[in-house]
Amino acid sequence: MSFAIPTIADLSQAELAARLQHVIDHKTKPLGALGQIETLARQIGLVLGNEQPVLQSPQMIVFAGDHGLAARGVSAYPSDVTWQMVENFLAGGAAVSVLARQHGLALNVVDAGVAHDFAPRAGLQIRKIAHGTADCTAQQAMSAAQCEQALRAGQDVVCGLPGNAILIGEMGIGNTSSAALLMARLAGEPIEACTGRGTGLDDAALARKLDVLRAALARHVDAVAPLDVLAAFGGFEIAMMVGAVLQAASERRVIVVDGFIASSAVLVAAALQPLVLQRCVFAHQSDESGHALMLRHLRVKPLLRLDLRLGEGSGAALAWPLLESACRILREMASFEAAGVSSSEQDAGQRPAAEA
Repeated sequence: MSFAIPTIADLSQAELAARLQHVIDHKTKPLGALGQIETLARQIGLVLGNEQPVLQSPQMIVFAGDHGLAARGVSAYPSDVTWQMVENFLAGGAAVSVLARQHGLALNVVDAGVAHDFAPRAGLQIRKIAHGTADCTAQQAMSAAQCEQALRAGQDVVCGLPGNAILIGEMGIGNTSSAALLMARLAGEPIEACTGRGTGLDDAALARKLDVLRAALARHVDAVAPLDVLAAFGGFEIAMMVGAVLQAASERRVIVVDGFIASSAVLVAAALQPLVLQRCVFAHQSDESGHALMLRHLRVKPLLRLDLRLGEGSGAALAWPLLESACRILREMASFEAAGVSSSEQDAGQRPAAEA
């Protein structure tokens, strides 16, 4: 595969990091009292290269695609739900549509490979690679050429959007199976630990799903390199998310990652270029059983734990106000000196931490 991984700079900027920490430590609060919000503020400041970061024109991007594996009964819902939910996104009736309106996020829906032909309209980008991937228990989910086409399409989607932050979500019946397969192969975890109930499988259906996934892993035992694994098991929507993440990282955009499937795309992207993780904010730990293990493998901490398992980017949208709050803390919260408030020590570094 001839896909060229974009150049991604290391954001470990000691001088800027020290300035950001100084600003945070001298706000009118006990040292460390805002906990994870302080960590988030530092991260956004480093990504955007600014001690007073402003998040501009945030773009919610929902990538949709169908999976040949769905015909094997790995989901509680039929594949038609994928295109029906795309119509729901565009009509404004889905959870992510509601949350995007609430938080002022531009909603972009991308047809990466849905088994349905949509009429062109505002808010929809038709980047269809094919009408769904192949059944990966019988052959690769996508050819090397299709995988590369999807990666480039994801890059192009980001290049065409304004702003300095993207939120990534997805829709695709069967895509928890693809995510589980990607995780099992790239993280080296047993498939049983990577696989959950997806759209709500009962015990018998979950057992069948595991049998199908074991067969897929056995069919592609030689797929080890990240892009080979993506072509063997991925969905077109996941491959486009990988391209989008790589492009956004190269442009120093903040990347807000939704749940299990979106995280699987980051898993692939990070295997190609680990520095993408510096730009990624993981919105939440989903209720899909493999997600907690995937987050631990990536060594990242999610902002929220709400037992969500919807996808769509809904968790990313719910977490978005925390990013805005972190930026406002940096920009607007007074320092001890500016507010005329006495600190417990002259040196902020010596001030006691807040009580738990």
